[in-house]
Amino acid sequence: MNLRGRRATLAVLLLVALAGCAGGVVDDAPSSPADSTEGAEPRVPETGTEWTVTVTRVIDGDTIEVAFPNGETDTVRLLGVDTPETSLDAVTPAEFEGIPETAAGRYHLYAWGEKATRHVRDELAGEEVRIAVDEATDRRGGFGRLLAYVYLDGTNVNERLLADGYARVYDSSFTMRAEFDAAERAARGASLGLWGFEASRATELVPTDAGDVTVPPPPPDGDYDCSHFDTRAQAQAVLDGVSGDPHGLDGDGDGIACESLP
Repeated sequence: MNLRGRRATLAVLLLVALAGCAGGVVDDAPSSPADSTEGAEPRVPETGTEWTVTVTRVIDGDTIEVAFPNGETDTVRLLGVDTPETSLDAVTPAEFEGIPETAAGRYHLYAWGEKATRHVRDELAGEEVRIAVDEATDRRGGFGRLLAYVYLDGTNVNERLLADGYARVYDSSFTMRAEFDAAERAARGASLGLWGFEASRATELVPTDAGDVTVPPPPPDGDYDCSHFDTRAQAQAVLDGVSGDPHGLDGDGDGIACESLP
């Protein structure tokens, strides 16, 4: 074969090879994620800054669960506010200015933790609200919860909790810190809500007797356990005197306290 023939043959072979490679790419390439999810909403709100959602559950005074229009759910921690805990052994009087580290102080905060939860549940459960993250702070907290302002009918629920005395400002940096500080100061100045602590009234929350049963004084941290009682009747008086079982006196949940006691 002469030189011109060899060149022609090589050209034909090269064209065939290229055609085969091109065909392989088209046949074997998988569809891209963008193609397979085109038009789908994001699973979690990692983009954007605000959304309209429905409150599906109120966990406590500063934590709710919400559902997005696409059916996905998330847990929202109300940004910049802290309501008292709803467990007696978890309340922290030192974080609430003017509330003493006494049994009465702990019972006072425990009671207001329950009140804050009921208040938020009455206000938000089942409602459509707007939530907004703050670009000046983290989008999520240490437990992975979405940190957000919650708006109901245009009202900032976070700030309203402070103004009505259900919460304190959580010590962190966020855009509305100055407004939140002012709301807390006004509530404290007017002794609203949890800031209206009176030792005599708070002491009434601490069970001391039930009929003929005299209850031992509470320990310094306000949290009884079965070792603080001489009889089951004393423990039962405390269990019956508060909502739920904040002291953990009814281990099996049958309504009977400290069953090992006489």
